[in-house]
This record gives sequence, C-alpha cells and structure tokens, in this order.
Amino acid sequence: MFDKVAVVGDCDLIFPLRAMGVKTYSPRDLEEARQVIKSLEKENIALCFLHETFFESLAEEREALSRKFCPVVAGFSDYRVITDHLGKMMREMAVKATGSDSLVKKRGNNETR
Repeated sequence: MFDKVAVVGDCDLIFPLRAMGVKTYSPRDLEEARQVIKSLEKENIALCFLHETFFESLAEEREALSRKFCPVVAGFSDYRVITDHLGKMMREMAVKATGSDSLVKKRGNNETR
C-alpha cells in the first residue's frame, strides 16, 4: 500500500516518513527533482507529495502528469518558513524596542543556556 505514495523534499524533513514505509526522494537540486517527477509513473506511484521549494518550478512536469489518472502530485509546506518569518519579526520588534536583537539571537553551540 505505501509503495504507492511518495514524498519529495528535504531529507531532514521527510526521513520519518521513510521509517514508516513511504517512498521518499531527497533531490539535491531542481534538475534531480525534475527526474524524480518524470520517474513517478514508471515506479507505479499513485500519489506524490511535492515540497513547496520544487512545486512552482516543476509546473510543466506537474501539468504533463495531470493529463493522466496517476500519479497525482500535491504540494505541501512545512514549519520552517513560518518559524523563520516569526524569528525575523521578533528580531525587528526587539531592535525597535531595545535597539538590539541580543534578546532573540540564536545561541551558538558553545554557549550555555
């Protein structure tokens, strides 16, 4: 059953899905992602979740697949974009309020908590 579902995205994001038996792909670049999308039909994939970093860039490939019954390609996003945006907003607010962003800087590996 799970060999009919695939996920294309960053390795650190989709690794837990591999542990559950979902077919995963972690392309290093857009060209490699393009090859993965083109291979989905040959690999008998029914549903593919494609990370937002590749979704728009692969519009032509997704359009070609949409004329067929399978595979269906659906986009997904993750928490990292929102977390980065919130961090930026917090830094900007801290600078406005205190003149420094030292209250919201990420700690380095050698700093204590």
